[in-house]
Amino acid sequence: MSTPTATLVVNPVSGHGKAGKLLPRVTFELVRGLPEYTVQVRETANYSEANYYAREAVATAAANTSANPDMLLVMGGDGMAAVGLNACAGTDVRLGVIPAGTANDFCRGMGVPFTTVAAVKAMLAGFERLVDLTEVEGRLVGGATRRYVGSVVSTGYDAKVNYRTNHRAVSLGSFSYTFDALAELAKFKPLNYRVVIDGQALELPAMLIAVGNAGVFGGDMHICPVADPTDGWLDVTLVAPVSRVTLLQMLPRMFSGAFVKHPSVRLLRCHEITIDGDDMFAMGDGEELGEVPLTARCRRGALYLLGSAKPNPLALPPGISVKTIEDV
Repeated sequence: MSTPTATLVVNPVSGHGKAGKLLPRVTFELVRGLPEYTVQVRETANYSEANYYAREAVATAAANTSANPDMLLVMGGDGMAAVGLNACAGTDVRLGVIPAGTANDFCRGMGVPFTTVAAVKAMLAGFERLVDLTEVEGRLVGGATRRYVGSVVSTGYDAKVNYRTNHRAVSLGSFSYTFDALAELAKFKPLNYRVVIDGQALELPAMLIAVGNAGVFGGDMHICPVADPTDGWLDVTLVAPVSRVTLLQMLPRMFSGAFVKHPSVRLLRCHEITIDGDDMFAMGDGEELGEVPLTARCRRGALYLLGSAKPNPLALPPGISVKTIEDV
């Protein structure tokens, strides 16, 4: 019978070098906490390497005959979380996400502690959940036609801010998103959306349409404040056209979810949504997804996630509810 392996794929420059500094401590905790495992560390220099090591670990796990299954651990920011969940989606391989990035929104939304050592301890303590993922199909970056997203698919104002942040020359850390939100606001105009939600077609102008599985993005903004990654639904937040001043006032309220009280906001729940429109592209888990049109659907129970405890959802204000398309 073979010895099980815990493969740790780490981007040492994540979080402005935070991941590299904490790697010795994390490795020590893993070796001590997983005595029955061989702990294998793979440091990566880029996305391609990270993706290769992650998929190699998952493929190798299929041949493991040990009573304890192999596991894939990824350490870094939301980009590394995306690498891990796409490698493990639809398999029995357990994924552990060790946050060491700037935002760590995937962990926040999934109920994984969003500090590095706390996440390792939660994983070693045996916390584990079977969680949903968003399966996205379309003309995606790199020639792919399918990708999984753990937290939020963005296509409007939020996507443009995210893109600006990813391509800025100088990072401002956790303040980057806020700064770029203000910069993008100066020129942003409502977008013309064409969507199909659970079979019903709609055309409407909007500032953004965000599709959430876990519902957190932009450094702990709760764009889909009651999204539950275990309920078999996607949560959709639509923000109708508003003035720039109004949108600016809404932004800080996204951290608490209080923005949903504004009359321009609609909260829906669906199993599948196709998004198309003019002058828009998609972002997923903080990374570029590709062009529209694209279709997002809920894949229930697609991932075994380590270190995850059920988070407490935000409470909606009185009179605010989440509807299905039949109720609209």
